[in-house]
Amino acid sequence: MKFALKTTLLAAAVGLATLSHANFVEGKDYQVLANPENVAGDVIVVREFFWYGCPHCYNLEPHMQKWAKTRAKDVAFFQTPAAMNPMWEVAARGFYAAQQLGDQEKTHQILFDTVHKDGNRRVIGSQSELSKWYASQGVDKAKFDSLYNSFAVTTKIERAKAGAMRYGLSGVPAVVVHGKYVVSGADAKVPQVVDFLVNKVREEKK
Repeated sequence: MKFALKTTLLAAAVGLATLSHANFVEGKDYQVLANPENVAGDVIVVREFFWYGCPHCYNLEPHMQKWAKTRAKDVAFFQTPAAMNPMWEVAARGFYAAQQLGDQEKTHQILFDTVHKDGNRRVIGSQSELSKWYASQGVDKAKFDSLYNSFAVTTKIERAKAGAMRYGLSGVPAVVVHGKYVVSGADAKVPQVVDFLVNKVREEKK
């Protein structure tokens, strides 16, 4: 009797979860791009566009990081610093310079915290301030500065700009699923919608 009750409750829970996912609707919870990107390969690509100075991006980050740790093996996740204007490009160049040095992962959340938790927005205002901040985190300052305006970093910046334009982004945070769907928001609902769309892409690939 207890087993039957537990089974019924489990079935109800699964049904509710399915129902909640079924309620994610186009135009409300996500947008479909008019000209979707043709992403080759079997891997489903999820790309998060953000800016270190954006409070909504800061609020979303722990939810996306939690999601990233448990994502399926067929899903690739990329963080893309938005460089949609000169102000945002400063931090974006810092992100890619740190990435080239292998220091991006260890500094990513700390920089977010410095800007929003500590209230120090100055660090993302210029190359010199950003360089000093990364140096305070153990990043080689000379190498960081040499990479900041390098060809490698500039190439990544141009790709980030082109991506934002291709996806029709007007702001951040924005999570693009497989070059076709865009999810906006700053709470735990965003990764739920992302998972819903990942499953949708899987079905479309069949």
